[in-house]
Amino acid sequence: MIEARGLARRFTTKAGPVDAVRGVDFDVAEGELVGFLGPNGAGKSTTLRMLTTLLRPTAGEAVIAGHDLLTDPAGVRRTIGYVGQKGGGGLDQRVGDELEFQARFYGLSAADARRKARDLLERFDLAGLEKRGIVTLSGGQQRRLDIAMGMLHDPRLLFLDEPSTALDPQSRRNLWEHIRQLRADGVTVFLTTHYLDEADFLCDRLLVIDHGAIVGEGSPDELKHRVSGDLVVLGTPQAQLVATKFENAVVDGEVVSFRIPNGDRALPSLLKDLDHIGVELHSVQVHRPTLDDVFLTMTGRSLREDSNAA
Repeated sequence: MIEARGLARRFTTKAGPVDAVRGVDFDVAEGELVGFLGPNGAGKSTTLRMLTTLLRPTAGEAVIAGHDLLTDPAGVRRTIGYVGQKGGGGLDQRVGDELEFQARFYGLSAADARRKARDLLERFDLAGLEKRGIVTLSGGQQRRLDIAMGMLHDPRLLFLDEPSTALDPQSRRNLWEHIRQLRADGVTVFLTTHYLDEADFLCDRLLVIDHGAIVGEGSPDELKHRVSGDLVVLGTPQAQLVATKFENAVVDGEVVSFRIPNGDRALPSLLKDLDHIGVELHSVQVHRPTLDDVFLTMTGRSLREDSNAA
């Protein structure tokens, strides 16, 4: 559904040229739910805007659902749906009217537009809200309406740009279930996110981007396996002594942490060895690798810290 080769975008600013995207290569297969994971400013939205014909690449090429991005942008637009970070509906409009209005732009007759709007309202748990003003909807309802508008023409490929930003936890989880259902219905979904839990919950495969370049790809589990072992955290007055037994151990007061393969299986033997040399423990924790650990391994900094700072 997506074949991108050498896709790049340079912006000219008063301070000089800025390479927002630096020649990315990737493929997305039909039926996949692929996440573009990275901190704010990494190049996610710029890449998405290029793939959806909203921004012309400085270099490179792409084929989207069989249509060449540069020579057949109209063909690309007929095949895709796009939901940007900001709402796509007129806030002064009523929900049903806006769906029908936008459906007419896709060439549907008035009767077909009403039927399509009714079906989508039901599909995205918006039935009964058709006469409500869009401005009166909750954040989660507005985002579901945005996705409904992106699905008016039954696209084979749907682009979602940070779909759950600014939603409360319950609304985010509800939205995720709708996105997963799209994939189950056969729609290919490509979404950008800087939320680690969103990427972990939703995506079949992740493309990790940093400073405009893809630094890793794979399923969430595959990426986590690249981190060297589970994190073991021990609380002990002899933290310095324990640290001498393990490579790359970090000591913080009476807490020592280090990574070992298969931490849960290795722990019983490890505790027995520490007891044998007289180490007194007052806490033990084992943490499986997270996507933030993956990003830290690949880039030397925390994605969570970057997202919080932004």
